[in-house]
Amino acid sequence: MAPDRQPRHNPRMNPFDLDDDAGYQRWRDEKLTASPATLDELIVEVNHLSSPSRAEIERIQHGCARANMAIFATRDTAGVDKAVLRDFAARFGLNRLNHNEGADDDGVTALSVVEPEQWRKVYIPYTNRPISWHTDGYYNTEEQQIRGLMLYCETPAFEGGENALLDHELAYIHLRDTDPAFIHALMRPDAMTIPANEVDDHIERPDRPGPVFSVTHADDAQGRSRPRLHMRYTARGRNVVWRDDQATSAARQCLSEFLHSDNPAIFRATLESGQGLICNNVLHDRSGFNDSDTQKRLLYRLRFFDRITVA
Repeated sequence: MAPDRQPRHNPRMNPFDLDDDAGYQRWRDEKLTASPATLDELIVEVNHLSSPSRAEIERIQHGCARANMAIFATRDTAGVDKAVLRDFAARFGLNRLNHNEGADDDGVTALSVVEPEQWRKVYIPYTNRPISWHTDGYYNTEEQQIRGLMLYCETPAFEGGENALLDHELAYIHLRDTDPAFIHALMRPDAMTIPANEVDDHIERPDRPGPVFSVTHADDAQGRSRPRLHMRYTARGRNVVWRDDQATSAARQCLSEFLHSDNPAIFRATLESGQGLICNNVLHDRSGFNDSDTQKRLLYRLRFFDRITVA
């Protein structure tokens, strides 16, 4: 393997077309050759988030081209202005923030354990409980899918809070290599539905059906349009309705077994102060954690409707 390579895309090729097996095989081989063997290959030291160098930006873009994600580690560990985080993300084409309900007015969400009387306590990201495999914003509309995601650790938990990370394109490869019918099933427009969210007899959000895998086109750094794979997924057992057919059930089972395996493509890391994840909304989970009286977990989350712009 040559882990420092990145895939060379043919703009006329759509490797996600189930009728184009030759195109898929070419893309697959390049993808697997370029994929990093360890998470260490994706860690980029950034001296100052407010003024990253061109080389630092390019190394992060390179990681995202190979694995749809990179970890940045900065020396700015004394606290960071949220405006700096937004500006840093913008250097990678991430501009359109999702101002979700839990976010502050600036669109940045502070993730920490909230007091029992706060309304956010019913949502797991604001507790210390584990979170199962998912991509962010799986309950959003088709027009507002979360394509880019950035997490920044201000303070880690006293113990726990590890993330597992998986490039969703590798999950696609695993499923398609096992049985292309799995991909066909998970691309159906009603493959996975998030039921309506009702609060005090008021519908806060209607039913949200949609595919697990979908393909859009996005420009690269040279302005060339290329097919991009997007994944919308949650492993939650409640408040999700899956299409009731054999192919969908078999695809879900295959994916679940892969996500709970010890496959080396699944990376595990606990973000420390000054470290962050920037990605194209890859699959991830979070283990449970415990705070102490003097050390309470605080992460900032930025969700974007954009993908990361890479070379």
